[in-house]
Amino acid sequence: MSVAKRVSEEMETELGDKVGYAIRFEDVTCSSTIIKYMTDGVLLRRTFPVNILFSKTPCEDYVEAAVKQAMTIHITSGPGDILIFMTGQEEIEATCYALAERMEQLISSRKCIVATNIAETSLTVDGIFYVIDTGYGKMKVYNPRMGMDALQVFPCSRAAADQRAGRAGRTGPGTCYRLFTESAYQNEMLPNPVPEIQRTNLGNVVLLLKSLKVENLLDFDFMDPPPQENILNSMYQLWVLGALNNVGGLTEIGWKMVEFPLDPTLAKMLLMGEKLDCLDEVLTVVSMLSVPSVFFRPKDRAEESDAAREKFFVPESDHLTLLNVYLQWKSNQYRGDWCNDHFLHVKGLRKAREVRSQLLDILKALKIPLTSCHMEWDVV
Repeated sequence: MSVAKRVSEEMETELGDKVGYAIRFEDVTCSSTIIKYMTDGVLLRRTFPVNILFSKTPCEDYVEAAVKQAMTIHITSGPGDILIFMTGQEEIEATCYALAERMEQLISSRKCIVATNIAETSLTVDGIFYVIDTGYGKMKVYNPRMGMDALQVFPCSRAAADQRAGRAGRTGPGTCYRLFTESAYQNEMLPNPVPEIQRTNLGNVVLLLKSLKVENLLDFDFMDPPPQENILNSMYQLWVLGALNNVGGLTEIGWKMVEFPLDPTLAKMLLMGEKLDCLDEVLTVVSMLSVPSVFFRPKDRAEESDAAREKFFVPESDHLTLLNVYLQWKSNQYRGDWCNDHFLHVKGLRKAREVRSQLLDILKALKIPLTSCHMEWDVV
């Protein structure tokens, strides 16, 4: 109620007009309301029933199974759009390609959206009546022995599966087709997702806590305590990078690294760029490494995309290849059509440009001069 009242005051409108709220036994809204605050209980009562159907046997190829299920829904079921959950871009493209190939033989049409787990909560698509849940998703997992993060495919949790099913009941009664058995749902899936702090690199967390003068990290009262092995490994990695001294305190380099919203290894790269007089080039490389891959390779034009990528290739280093891509994009006035012609994701490059600008502001605040090696890339 207080939030709705505050927002209505800031929008200079009466509470219950453009801004309203709904709680148990009280609904202060009208037909002109555009912002409505409510409790989760009120929201859940507004969803429609969803019929959940499990697979009778375990599914070996869930991409093919999802395509077949989508075709069955399209041919035999009533109107309504379809939402399919996949784990990543490669599977999404394979699913879309297979669907497009088979849809050519049909006269009628309907919308079919193929998405990752971002569609669980981060976006709502109107008109979804059918959900096909593969039961898998990608999670970033840190291997403390290797000191590396990796995106790996895991079975989703029961909570995530229920959230996916709920997408079919937003605008009317829906159906969720789960490509896994009820036994797998009950016995093999975790009740809730593993908290991110328990499965990712803790380098940034350790840096932040050290900057807040937290001495004993092993006794720190985390809401979801990470494995001690991960904490100790992260401290060791920071010591190797020169961010921590022999007694676990922040060094001068460590205090600078805290300022950057980057993985500690990338932050150290920037600071080394200053020492080697190639900060401008390293700044670009770090920015490109901070966004998803800017290359795309459509299956029907694989040879063309490979040939285009070859033009940017620098044999000495993949990092220099990324630097070359960015500099050529810059020399072509950051044009989107140039990206399309060279099979590059323009959104990814624009994001890298934004990251570069943000990091440059931090470097200026730290009074670190922007040096350049120009085309002498051996030092990079």
